Amino acid sequence: MPHSRATLPTPSASPEPGIPGIRLVVTDMDGTLLDDDKRVPAGLWEVLEQLRERGVLFCPASGRQYATLAREFARAAEGMVFIAENGTYVVRDGVELSSDPLAPAVVTDVVEAVRGLAAGGTDLGAVVCGKRSAYVERADEPFLTEVRKYYVEHRVVGDVTEVDDDILKVALYDFGPAERGTAPALARFAATHQVVVSGEHWVDVMNRTADKGAAVRRLQRELGITPAQTMVFGDYLNDLEMLDTAEWSFAMANAHPDVVQRARHLAPANTDNGVLRTITRLLGLPEIRTSA
Repeated sequence: MPHSRATLPTPSASPEPGIPGIRLVVTDMDGTLLDDDKRVPAGLWEVLEQLRERGVLFCPASGRQYATLAREFARAAEGMVFIAENGTYVVRDGVELSSDPLAPAVVTDVVEAVRGLAAGGTDLGAVVCGKRSAYVERADEPFLTEVRKYYVEHRVVGDVTEVDDDILKVALYDFGPAERGTAPALARFAATHQVVVSGEHWVDVMNRTADKGAAVRRLQRELGITPAQTMVFGDYLNDLEMLDTAEWSFAMANAHPDVVQRARHLAPANTDNGVLRTITRLLGLPEIRTSA
């Protein structure tokens, strides 16, 4: 049964009273915190400083690799927890807190399935996501352009099934709509693993025990933080389980319909600086510049 949802006031409305007791703010990146040009919103660094002063932990949770997240938040990364690779890899101050690698045989099976789809004419490529790097066989520029957006550490190799690394997930980029193309074609893996549509063109295959929600719950247990003290933002299908970890769960106004149904509240769209506007208003932070 979906949660009831409440729409936030328009930006011109008076700020609502601050929510007491928030200790953890978790946000997806693409389509949520970042704008459509993949840029961090104006005002982010001021908000992070305000949250730090109040003892609120800010945690990016993304399908992106840890190295990419760490580079994006380099100026404020001290003490920050990064939930990377859709929850399969959690790191704080360069120290691994948890990971959930795939069995090598599963990696090989998924890669072989992708090779078969490609041989049959599907325009896609696999990104084998390890702790140290991402690995790809496809080396054409259109594909690598998409890979670079999310995997700052990546290598082109002859055979991705032979790399020496702990593999956290296999991400597949489909130049068509992944929800209607690659995801159904990989349905057989869903019996034992997660096959998650994480973006319009991306599908991730991970262990069944791994998702953003599991990572957030583990973090809550370790830090003694409750769902009532947690605020979460998401926009796509790989954020669904994460929304269930917080009483203050927000779908972006332009989120996937399933995400809107799952969340308790709506936030303004990522193109309208929805995450920072919501945090600032509901936590009663000092007014800051939140537009370019």
